Amino acid sequence: MTGSQVWIAGVGMTRFGVRPEASVKDLTREAVTEALADAGAALGAVEAAYFGNTCQDVLQGQVVVAGQMALRSMGFEGIPVVNVENACATGATALHQAVMHVRSGAADIALAVGAEKLSIGDKRKALGVFDGGVDVADPEGVSAVLTELGGELPDHGQPHSMFMDIYAALAKAHMDAFGTTQKQLAVIAEKNHAHAVHNPLAHYRQEMSAAEILAARPVAGPLTVPMCAPLTDGAAAAVVCNAAGLRRLAARHPIRVLAAVLGTGTTRPLSAWDRSATRLAAGRAYEQAGVGPQDVSVAEVHDASAFGELLQTELMGFCEIGAGGEFAESGATRLGGRLPVNPSGGLESKGHPMGASGLAQIHELVHQLRGTCGARQVPGARIALAENGGGLYAGEEAAAAITILSI
Repeated sequence: MTGSQVWIAGVGMTRFGVRPEASVKDLTREAVTEALADAGAALGAVEAAYFGNTCQDVLQGQVVVAGQMALRSMGFEGIPVVNVENACATGATALHQAVMHVRSGAADIALAVGAEKLSIGDKRKALGVFDGGVDVADPEGVSAVLTELGGELPDHGQPHSMFMDIYAALAKAHMDAFGTTQKQLAVIAEKNHAHAVHNPLAHYRQEMSAAEILAARPVAGPLTVPMCAPLTDGAAAAVVCNAAGLRRLAARHPIRVLAAVLGTGTTRPLSAWDRSATRLAAGRAYEQAGVGPQDVSVAEVHDASAFGELLQTELMGFCEIGAGGEFAESGATRLGGRLPVNPSGGLESKGHPMGASGLAQIHELVHQLRGTCGARQVPGARIALAENGGGLYAGEEAAAAITILSI
């Protein structure tokens, strides 16, 4: 990545959970106000804004101008406001666009925000949004991918996201190829529930043992309820700037953006895990940042299911392909381990308001690098990685985003 250096000057995040009292506008205002205060920025200092949201059009009928409605309602006027929708990678994509904007010199200070309202009193309708995250014009192709992976066709008897069927199929293929076990998935979920106890902004903050997780209600394949992310309301935001912008702000502890990468996949056999979209994007991000996986102190990865975390620790290069289950069982990804993963509690416990999830990862990592995470702090964290992916195309993420930060 060429051009000027970029910093995250401030971050903000709401409490994640079921928030019946809060609208998308309310959630946006809360996160953005905190991010501006953290950056030492007045509202008028922001010269461009990227607003991430994936569901408001379907669930509430607010189409095409969600960002303008949310941001102008809290006082933003005159600036470019761009609406971003990129599956579950929407939050990271909004950040990527803000980084590119200030890096190009088109503005010195930009805002990235993601907000989502999924608790609308109709769980089936909210879960139905996920059905559009695949090629709806080719249902036979989607079914063929699930079948080839060894999974089952979606069962809509018990309401759950179609993506849990997809994760279940991927998990089954991984189990068949490498001997991964359901217990290893439970160990990951146990770890994330334990981490979330120390996160006051997390949706769920109760510890669960691996035995309790294994005994919980099944969702799809090897996945049980505590292994899967809940439907959540929330918002997160980041103020992004270049050197000129940083001089205009009163930021107390800006964090450098070493890399911000977006990618999609390539044609490959489903068994070629090492050629996946997130693996390719991570390689480009490491090259941009001038670091490798061995340099990462702490990571937040997209664990819409426990298997998602297991797979992404492999694809990020934290362990060998096929060794993610053993890596988790070793304790390496726990707080106190060699490379803590999802100290926030991850999507499984922190929650997954889709448009906000990628920026919530950034919120956590900025505070980790600042050393302000209290009981969930990773000591001496210097380089942090976030992986945020979404959608399904030919057996992998349709959108992949990697962000690397440093103190």
